[in-house]
Amino acid sequence: MRTSDEAGRGISVTDPATGETCGEAPDMRPDELDAVVGRAHRAWAGWRADAAARTHALSGAADAVEAAGDGLARLLTREQGKPLAESYAEVARTAARLRYFADLAPRTRRIGDGRPVRSEVRWRPVGPVAAIVPWNFPLQLAAAKFAPALAAGNTVVLKPSPYTPLATRLLGSVLAAVLPEDVLTVVTGREPLGARLASHPGIRHVTFTGSVPTGRAVAEGAAASLARVTLELGGNDAAVLLDDVDVEGVADRLFWAAFRNCGQVCMAVKRVYAPARLHAEVVEALALRAKSVAVGSGLDPDTRIGPVNNAPQLARVAELTARALADGARAAAGGHRLDRPGHFFAPTVLTDVPPDSAVVTEEQFGPVLPVLPYGSVDEAVAAANGTGFGLGGSVWGTDLDRAEAVADRLECGTAWINHHAELSLAQPFAGIKDSGVGVAGGPWGLYGNLRPFVVHCPEAP
Repeated sequence: MRTSDEAGRGISVTDPATGETCGEAPDMRPDELDAVVGRAHRAWAGWRADAAARTHALSGAADAVEAAGDGLARLLTREQGKPLAESYAEVARTAARLRYFADLAPRTRRIGDGRPVRSEVRWRPVGPVAAIVPWNFPLQLAAAKFAPALAAGNTVVLKPSPYTPLATRLLGSVLAAVLPEDVLTVVTGREPLGARLASHPGIRHVTFTGSVPTGRAVAEGAAASLARVTLELGGNDAAVLLDDVDVEGVADRLFWAAFRNCGQVCMAVKRVYAPARLHAEVVEALALRAKSVAVGSGLDPDTRIGPVNNAPQLARVAELTARALADGARAAAGGHRLDRPGHFFAPTVLTDVPPDSAVVTEEQFGPVLPVLPYGSVDEAVAAANGTGFGLGGSVWGTDLDRAEAVADRLECGTAWINHHAELSLAQPFAGIKDSGVGVAGGPWGLYGNLRPFVVHCPEAP
């Protein structure tokens, strides 16, 4: 395992809770990638050849991550901003994903078609994989990409966001003790490093999580070498509350489905549709929680919501909120930046929001939640499906059969009943429409890093 180091050149990393520099990472030049990808390709031959060694190494990697959990979690909170408890949970999820894929292997399948021929579908790794990761869950999303890729027998070049490279570099150092050299390489740098990695002719699979415009650019770059792409491009998940919902009974779950990690979750609830007669009650319940929740540094044990990760994202959240308020929306809670150092925005619940407001139709990716009334379930479903996104959605109500029937009408990759954004390591995760291409998670994530290889052999007489 290598990390990129370049003396005299670096990226300053800001602690979003203070606005002060908390570290520095190397700024690799795009033209240095050739050597990195070349080493990954050479390491691929040995790594793909021994499945038992891969299982052992990935299990050891999970143990190593757990042993380094305290240092990883604290560094993650400093550069990302999330509460320390959430950082520990992210480290634990990273280790769990490594352990899950360590024990997963593709299955050879025999095909019978009536001919005297034994036909088998076997599976082979695709080659060096580029994993490009955003700043909201740097470790967890990195593992979601490199764990199945490595388990499948590929090597990986991993690029974290320049906003959150520090914990990923530390993770790379931790894994260096248990993975062969050049099987996993962490590279850090500003653009166009990511674009150069995605379009590199030596990369055979590009897996990316980020914005829709950048995802399109990644796909265009990968197309030059016909590399496979897996794109998770965010979401604008809707929560539809039915008229039999127990508002107070679901309010805590609904609130945290929207505001966990300061709303910086691709599959967070980003819009709530409530029956007109319950709308005011829903707004009041969510606003009460938004006003009372502890906001501060993630290193403070009392903090439940940390800062927005970076200045550009804070500016976007503030702009979307200001535009909504100018268009007639009302802030039942929040609606403004907090007057303190760092990138803090008050947890915000908006009501009286025009349905075509950008805070409804676009992904806010911050601590802002519009709550909209509806007259009929058909109207609510149409509104929930009425954006270009299709990652997740949820339906909340007492009659579970009815709620499931409504959920079945949502145009998204995953629908939940009375909860949201909970995923098992064993299940597929994919979006539709602008929310992405390809599938991650579970066996689907493993096979996404493999290609079929068919062998035909005459049956013995």
